[in-house]
Amino acid sequence: MTLSWISVFLEAQAADFGAARNTQEAYGRDLKDFLSYLEARGARFATATRAMVEDYLVHCDAAGLASATKARRLSAIKQLYRFAFEEELRKDNPAIQVKGPGKGKSLPKSLDHHEVDRLLLQARQMPQKRHDKLRLTCLMELLYATGMRVTELVSMPAEAVRGDPQMILVRGKGGKERMVPVSTTARAATQLWLTLRDTDPQAEKSAFLFPSRGKLGHLTRIWFFQQIKKLAISAGIDPANVTPHTLRHAFATHLLAGGADLRAIQTLLGHADIATTEIYTHIQEERLRELVLEHHPLAQPLKTGL
Repeated sequence: MTLSWISVFLEAQAADFGAARNTQEAYGRDLKDFLSYLEARGARFATATRAMVEDYLVHCDAAGLASATKARRLSAIKQLYRFAFEEELRKDNPAIQVKGPGKGKSLPKSLDHHEVDRLLLQARQMPQKRHDKLRLTCLMELLYATGMRVTELVSMPAEAVRGDPQMILVRGKGGKERMVPVSTTARAATQLWLTLRDTDPQAEKSAFLFPSRGKLGHLTRIWFFQQIKKLAISAGIDPANVTPHTLRHAFATHLLAGGADLRAIQTLLGHADIATTEIYTHIQEERLRELVLEHHPLAQPLKTGL
């Protein structure tokens, strides 16, 4: 079971964030090394404590590992436990407060309004078939309008959007449900797709909004990830910066920049812990800092006349 944590985590990294093969292999090696350390002390991922994580870093330091290597190992551990917490494999996160070797806190990648607009435009234009256009447009509009996780999106039941509701019920991790409002454009795109979807006898038998003949019965995260990469290339945006998760980040970042309350964003994103949502405050703080430095009179060089 312990090793399966690593494989499931790496699969999610590839699907949600587009982690490159080299990155996955590095994380896999790092996590296996940490697991060996734990097992030598009679522990495993599910039972490790914060003290064990900190002791492991001391162990790495004593082994003479470079700061970059130690930082990468801690990053892998933190991401594993964040994933485990969100997937309810653990009820706590023993690595959340562990400090690394002086690396700055990384902010989630996001997209600005113009980039999102270009992606949405390409979703309407890039696919050749009408069926594919309407489906991809619906996926993209819903993702940006609601900030859903990609798994929540591709596995959404068709009944959730019948009747053109202004709010839809989203079933998140651990079966937790939340209500999320839907924008006018996203509702229009959804109803267009639903109408076309229902003309297919095979799709009509499916419970999913985005049915597929695959074993899951609905579109996969990998398939959608690939489509977003194609949209990015077509829109002239670096595909390395565009994943389903960056659209979720864009949703939260743009809401916060528009004055939304952090607690409201937490509810919309389905975060169990406000600490997970607070990463977006760093993005807002950076924007405010730039605003002050750009416009405050005392931030400008003084003209002494000398």
